[in-house]
Amino acid sequence: MRVQTGDNVGIGGFIITGNAPKRVLVRAIGPSITSVPNALADPVLELHGQGIATVTNNNWKDDQQALIEGTGLAPSNDLESAIYATLSPGAYTAVVKGNNNTTGIGLIEVYDLNPDASAKLANISTRALVGTGNDIVIAGFILGNDNIPTRLVLRGIGGSLTAFGVPNALADPQLEVRNSSGTVVLSNDNWQDNAAQAAELTAAGLAPTNSKESGLALTLGPGQYTALLSGVNNSTGVGVVEVYDRGAP
Repeated sequence: MRVQTGDNVGIGGFIITGNAPKRVLVRAIGPSITSVPNALADPVLELHGQGIATVTNNNWKDDQQALIEGTGLAPSNDLESAIYATLSPGAYTAVVKGNNNTTGIGLIEVYDLNPDASAKLANISTRALVGTGNDIVIAGFILGNDNIPTRLVLRGIGGSLTAFGVPNALADPQLEVRNSSGTVVLSNDNWQDNAAQAAELTAAGLAPTNSKESGLALTLGPGQYTALLSGVNNSTGVGVVEVYDRGAP
């Protein structure tokens, strides 16, 4: 995502469901992203959620270094951020900013450290300023679950953000899902374009409230995937891309 300042910092939400705590590692990555120009040089990470005090980390070695290294997921650059946490079921928000109001391309990542627990990382979402070219919003997700497929809903949200006081909402988002080879698996502009897809989104209780927003209902096997959120006709604005895990078929 393109991390800016004020309302245009990077925001990643995630939901834990179930009846047990979930151990997670949340990371904010910037300078080690060498594949894109203008990487965020010094990210700062905040974790907010119900029942927890706000946790902030600038450089990952500042705190919890041994715990983070023990996960095998320590950031490769000392200026990047990470927070190790054990969280009860609920909704959480990770915010990434640039230290001293710097800007650039950054990542927010959430890793499930105990997937066998009686709790699930059921949803991830990313809110950011959707630009064009390298500055669209890209949400990667990894499905494990042995060899069992997973039912998913993905949404590209824009216009309905205005009702929540978000300025400059993306008026007409479009969404596509690619596999690890970069092949487009499925794409959507307006969620009601495909009647079967629209019916499944509605039945899941996840139909977007704005007809120009995007939605996909699909079943995918284990692997790495990417959801790309952009504006129709290279339009720009603040948007949200969401991934919901609906379990096995």
